[in-house]
Amino acid sequence: MRYVVIGAGPAGVTAVETLRKQDSRAELILIGEEPEPAYSRMAIPYYLAGKIQEQGTYLRHDPDHLDRLGVRQIRQRVTAVDSATRQVKLANGETVSFDRLLLATGSDPVKPPIDGLDQPGVHHCWTLEDARNIAQYAQPGSRVVLMGAGFIGCIIMEALAERGVDLTVVEMGDRMVPRMMDQESGNLIKQWCLKQGVKVHTSTRVTGVQANSNGNARFTLQCDPVDPIDADLVVVATGVKPAVDYLRDSGIELGQGVVVNQQMESSVPGIYAAGDSCEGIDWGSGGKHAVHAIQPVAAETARIAALNMCGQVTPYAGSMAMNVLDTLGLISVSYGQWMGVPGGDHVHRMDSAEYRYIRLQFSEDRLVGAITLGMTQHVGVLRGLIQSRVRLGKWKQHLMEDPTRIMEAYLGATQLTQG
Repeated sequence: MRYVVIGAGPAGVTAVETLRKQDSRAELILIGEEPEPAYSRMAIPYYLAGKIQEQGTYLRHDPDHLDRLGVRQIRQRVTAVDSATRQVKLANGETVSFDRLLLATGSDPVKPPIDGLDQPGVHHCWTLEDARNIAQYAQPGSRVVLMGAGFIGCIIMEALAERGVDLTVVEMGDRMVPRMMDQESGNLIKQWCLKQGVKVHTSTRVTGVQANSNGNARFTLQCDPVDPIDADLVVVATGVKPAVDYLRDSGIELGQGVVVNQQMESSVPGIYAAGDSCEGIDWGSGGKHAVHAIQPVAAETARIAALNMCGQVTPYAGSMAMNVLDTLGLISVSYGQWMGVPGGDHVHRMDSAEYRYIRLQFSEDRLVGAITLGMTQHVGVLRGLIQSRVRLGKWKQHLMEDPTRIMEAYLGATQLTQG
């Protein structure tokens, strides 16, 4: 049996490890286009901040780990998948045949249609090579503009601030982390960043990046509605999307990502998907599909996919939106359907002076989503209440009156259920 895995990130590495554990004699091929050993993109900001070396980003510390497992590694970009002939086409013109295939190509950074983003000195922070280039210019006191204040942008912001740069953040949305935080909490994060000395412009678009000839700065960014901003370095963090463009003519059903069933199998038998490029079941949304681009989901979906590839039927219950973010020391969390559900109730409390915020979302007497800011106590209990779908009964009203009584509600509701 020949198993081919496309993508050498957390999902791909977990998959080949699981495949080898289940099938000691199978032929395993892992295809990744980057020259480095398999690494975690989520570790790149720590490298950029100088907290770890490049080796600290590697997923496995033994450089011969995959070789010891008998995994053949191919470092080439995949250009297409031919489902009919069961072949993977590579950028160098070669093809690789497969019996079963896992698509684990992760995400690609989104490049907005703005003039001037192709110049040297304008970088995404998505690969180790990107991080090396950014580190070259992000020196103490240098003027850096970060485009984007989403989840990834805020992680990069922390790394840039650690380097002592003069940092300006430009976010198109009306608040920071708009896909994770609501208006109140997103604006509190903005106020916190301003307090830490980071300049932040929300509801602002970069309309062009021009190279300077006057020697005052390397670039000038034209912005709407604020005045132009000078920069020595521009870092683009305007979101990511599933890396599935190479599958457009494959016959595999695509939504945002590769649409899969509970066994992580695509619309084409024998072809599976996992990680950021997978559009799996969104837990708690009534069977709808969604992409949850977080590393724990990538590893778990890869493990489940690999088991099913080996013939061990293992259903995946689905994943839910889970985000935990440290923004210059301010911890924010969002779980589940934090934006609420039709007909549901919600409650929130805010202490803006202390940068503390909590918002709970209910469907009938079940907790379905939550946001917290500056409140790290009992966030695991919040997650448990959402995932267990426990009926809160009278404790819903207690939470509506005081949403900080999370532990009391958990104990009361679970004891009632057990009783």
